[in-house]
Amino acid sequence: MSQEKMEVMVQELCSYALDREDIKWMVDTFPESTELDKNKLEYELNILKIVTAGWSISYYLQDNPAKDLVLEPFWKNIHDVSDGLSQATGLLIGKNINFFQTLKSRLDSYVLSMSRSNDDKPALAIGFEFARHCNSQDDLAVSMAGSKMFMAVTAGVKQLLEAAELLPSS
Repeated sequence: MSQEKMEVMVQELCSYALDREDIKWMVDTFPESTELDKNKLEYELNILKIVTAGWSISYYLQDNPAKDLVLEPFWKNIHDVSDGLSQATGLLIGKNINFFQTLKSRLDSYVLSMSRSNDDKPALAIGFEFARHCNSQDDLAVSMAGSKMFMAVTAGVKQLLEAAELLPSS
């Protein structure tokens, strides 16, 4: 794959990870709950989508020589966007934040939850961990939202990698 095509594909992966349309839809159609903070739900869904995209790239390309050629610029782009978000949010709320550090922390948390899971269904482990991050660990709908986002994003990344011919079509 040419350098130019690789850059375009990485940009498509970043755009996919940062797109919020599916998140907005999920939040807008989420069942009403008296205890759930929908702003927190939306915030955590954004984080989950980004870290799942990065994790999926690594997972699907684990034995592919192009893995680092995709993964490194993907995370660099996400880091650059995160810096902008951190600065803008910091100005709004009057304190410094590091959104990229939050992404790294959540990625570590989700990977750890999958590694502790005794089954072959990582979406369940992700769902429960997602609900914990939303301060709603006892809310099945929140857990299911996290599982659904994880499954949708892994499938979306797989499709993008197949379209770029980095994976065989399934």
